[in-house]
Amino acid sequence: MLKHWIDNHFKLAEHGTTVKTEVIAGITTFLTMAYIIFVNPSILSESGMDYGAVFVATCVASALGCLIMGLWANYPVALAPGMGLNAFFTYGVVMGMGYTWEAALGAVFLSGLTFFLLSIFRIREWIINSIPTSLRLGIAAGIGLFLAMIALKNAGIVVANDATYVALGDLTEPAALYALLGFFVITALAYRRVTGAVMIGILGVTVLAMLLGHNEFGGVMSMPPSVAPTFMAMDLAGALDVAMLSVVFAFLFVDLFDTSGTLIGVAHRGGLLDEQGKLPRIGKAMMADSSASMAGAALGTSTTTSYIESTAGIVSGGRTGLTAVVVAVLFLVSLFFAPLAGSIPAYATAGALLYVAVLMAGSLAHADWDDATEAAPVLIAALAMPLTFSIAEGIALGFISYAAIKALAGRFKDLNPAVIILALVFAAKVLFLD
Repeated sequence: MLKHWIDNHFKLAEHGTTVKTEVIAGITTFLTMAYIIFVNPSILSESGMDYGAVFVATCVASALGCLIMGLWANYPVALAPGMGLNAFFTYGVVMGMGYTWEAALGAVFLSGLTFFLLSIFRIREWIINSIPTSLRLGIAAGIGLFLAMIALKNAGIVVANDATYVALGDLTEPAALYALLGFFVITALAYRRVTGAVMIGILGVTVLAMLLGHNEFGGVMSMPPSVAPTFMAMDLAGALDVAMLSVVFAFLFVDLFDTSGTLIGVAHRGGLLDEQGKLPRIGKAMMADSSASMAGAALGTSTTTSYIESTAGIVSGGRTGLTAVVVAVLFLVSLFFAPLAGSIPAYATAGALLYVAVLMAGSLAHADWDDATEAAPVLIAALAMPLTFSIAEGIALGFISYAAIKALAGRFKDLNPAVIILALVFAAKVLFLD
């Protein structure tokens, strides 16, 4: 009976797959993205949030997102709190701009709600098509460089300097050595196509540090911590502050393009696009993503988004939402491994952040470097994020520079109403609200 329902609901035969194949694909996808269970609480707890509560929120929000994506949209795409957005939440919004983490959660919820409405009213296609490719590339690379800066800072590899702003730290310190070792191992394993390379690197460095007396073992399993410290703690009124509009937009913008890019990329790899090269049920997939973001904010975590690591499951044969459901089950099982997550030191996750930065910075290779009016905004957006320690500021400077350079160069045909309006709004904010 159950097997019959699974076959019919997920259309396994139609997609040429089996329950066994989908389960293996789900396990594979989970192993490639399970590092978020350790990394997300580590980053968000620095904003003042309770580590255990964020751990639970991360697992539950991920599971909910995967279940909605799998059961409703029927795609083998897994979701979890997005890398880059969690760093922006802590280091940009809370520590950088001085907002409370409750207000930051409110901004995440509002961005998720806006994303949901855009998906319902089908405005998302207009927005996606209105943003120049060069800006998308620059923003993606900028988030990667932002993560790299955070990783190097957390590991003590880069330190503050009064004369030069930044300088090389003491590489003989254990934290720096462990972070670099983790990065080297993760990169080498990924090159060798080892499944779960990032998680292996994180756990390997953690165990080594324990054996050498630089880290304490907190245990492996226990009952899940309480989510009460962060549950429904979001401050919607604080998120509606005028100065927070750029933060809400940054969360929305990055999630919108990250999700659309991931969905198209994963679907193309799995042969799930239709004859016109479009993704069927993309509206459902987008609403699944935005619903997970709203649920995550209510639970106590930053923006939940589709993961490109889902490609690993696709390669293993995953073709339906059953793959995502398997990932959801594994995230729920992970709730009982809180002591292990709490034993992961910051320097163990620094190597993972640096590796993710490498992947995201790769988008620079696709920029048109022969056209200065395209290349300059790419570089400005990419450099502004790590140097201002803010994704929102990087996006703003990217739009302003793109519109200004194109106008001065007489390339008015490259400008559309959406870009002009956003550039003017960002310029007004920089000039009058900052």
